[in-house]
Amino acid sequence: MFLRPVGVVLLCLMLCIPEKRGAGVSDELDIRQLARKHGYRLTGYKVTTEDGYQLGLFRIKGRAEPKPVLLVHGILNSADTWLLRGNNSLALALAERGSDVWMPTCRGGPHSRSHAHLQTHSAHYWDFSFHELGVYDLRAVIDAVLSWTGAAKLDAVAHSQGNTVFYALLSTRPEYNAKVDLLVGLAPVAFLGNVRPPLSTLIRYGTVLNELLQKVGVEQMFGEGSWPNALIRAVCSRPRVGHLCVSKYLFPATGADIEELEPEFLATLVDHFPTSTSRKNLHHFSQVGRRGELARYDYGARGNLDRYGSSTPPAYNLSLVSAKVALLVGANDNIATVADVALLGGRLPNVVQHLVLPRARTNHIDLVWGRNMRRYLFPYIFQLLDRYAYDDRRT
Repeated sequence: MFLRPVGVVLLCLMLCIPEKRGAGVSDELDIRQLARKHGYRLTGYKVTTEDGYQLGLFRIKGRAEPKPVLLVHGILNSADTWLLRGNNSLALALAERGSDVWMPTCRGGPHSRSHAHLQTHSAHYWDFSFHELGVYDLRAVIDAVLSWTGAAKLDAVAHSQGNTVFYALLSTRPEYNAKVDLLVGLAPVAFLGNVRPPLSTLIRYGTVLNELLQKVGVEQMFGEGSWPNALIRAVCSRPRVGHLCVSKYLFPATGADIEELEPEFLATLVDHFPTSTSRKNLHHFSQVGRRGELARYDYGARGNLDRYGSSTPPAYNLSLVSAKVALLVGANDNIATVADVALLGGRLPNVVQHLVLPRARTNHIDLVWGRNMRRYLFPYIFQLLDRYAYDDRRT
C-alpha cells in the first residue's frame, strides 16, 4: 500500500520539471496551420488582464456577424483543443454553420505566456489557480469579445475546467451573468467527490504532493519544452506504443473508450497536450476534492484570515450563477462523474438542460477529441444554441 502513494509522488515529480526558457515560440503558428489546413482563416488577438497577463485569443469569423460563441478549454489544454479533430472539431463545425467562433487560451498555456512585467521562470508568474483564470482571464476575454463585436451577449461552450472558471467568475462577479446568454457545459467540473483512482489517490495525497513540490521549487506543471513532455511526444506518438499510453495512463483517469480515441490520433494529440498549468491550480482542484465543496483556495487558517476574514476559504455561491446553463456529461466519465454533475445541477438555479449522453461509453475527453462527436454530441450543442438564439444581437 505504501508503494502506491510513493509512485504517485515520483510520477508527479517526473511530469513537473520546469520548462526550458524560450520554448513554445511557434505555438501560434501551429494553431493557425490547424485552421488553414481545413480551409479556415484564423485571426489572432492579444488580451491583457487586469493583473498583467497577456492572453492569446483566436477567431473564426462567422457569416452575418451572429452572436459570438466563446469556446473555453479545459485543464492542461489550450485553444488548439477545439481544432485537433479537423472538420470533426467543434470550432470548425460551428464555423461551418456560420457561427462567430472565439477561442482563448488561459494564462500559462501556449499563446498566453507573456506578462506586462513577470517572466515565466518567476514563481510569481505561476501564482494562480482556476480562480484567477475566471475572475481575470475569462472576464477580460468576455469584455474584449463583446467590445470588438458590438454584441450585447455571447454564448459559450466550455469543457471540464472551462466550466469551473465560469462558475468562479459568475458567482464572484454576478454582473457578468448578463453578458452570457447560454453556457453549454461539457463534462463540467465543480465537485470531485466521486472520482476514481488514480485521481482519487492524487486528491487524497494532494497536500503532501503540494508541499513536496514547493520544497523542490516546482511552480509550473507540465512545462512546455520540458523533457517529460518531449518524452511523451516521442513515445506516445508511435502507433505501436500509443495504445499503451492510452490504455495504461490516459483512460484510467478519463474513462476508457478506444473507439473514440484511436492510438493513431495520438501523433496529433501529443503535439498539443498536455500544456502548462500551475502547481497551485492543481492543488486547488485537490482541495475541492477533499473538502467536497467548490471553494476559494485554502491558504491555511492564518492566510485565510488575512485574505478572506475567516479561517476557512469561502465557498463559491453557485446560486448567483443566473445565466442559462446546460450540463452534458458522459456516463463513462471518471472526472466529471454523473454523480458529481448531478450535485452541480442541484446547486445551479437556471439549468435549462441536464443530459447524460445516451452513448454509454462516452468519457471525459470524448467531448473534445472523440472522432464521432458529430453524431453523439454536436446535435445537442447545435440544438441548444438554436433554441436560445436571440434577435437583438447588437448593443
